[in-house]
Amino acid sequence: MAAFMKKLEPQSYAALRIVAGFLFLWHGSQKLLGIPTDPPPGLPVFLAYTAGSVELFGGLLVMLGLFTSWAAFVASGLMAAAYWMAHGLHHPLPLLNKGELAALYCFVFLFISARGPGVWSLDSLRGS
Repeated sequence: MAAFMKKLEPQSYAALRIVAGFLFLWHGSQKLLGIPTDPPPGLPVFLAYTAGSVELFGGLLVMLGLFTSWAAFVASGLMAAAYWMAHGLHHPLPLLNKGELAALYCFVFLFISARGPGVWSLDSLRGS
């Protein structure tokens, strides 16, 4: 690790967790509430409510750092399933199957699940 970044590692990780959760929750907001845009066409209602709920509430929990490891673990699993259901069977390369975002979310949330809440989290205030 570069020496100048070593002292900023806790804050850099917290920024990753907060931004990842913030970006993820908007996918759920789109599916459940139609905000900021209409839901994707052709998405079955059951999937919209299931995935949308995990995205909205899981993203919010990860962003706030509340029950972080569990919320991130569930979000990671959802993104793994989404990748294989919607992208992975069309072509093995994520660039060509348009699954890059799902794959990246899957592994970012897996890392957050393993690493835990870190600084700037409600879990750290709760002593978790």
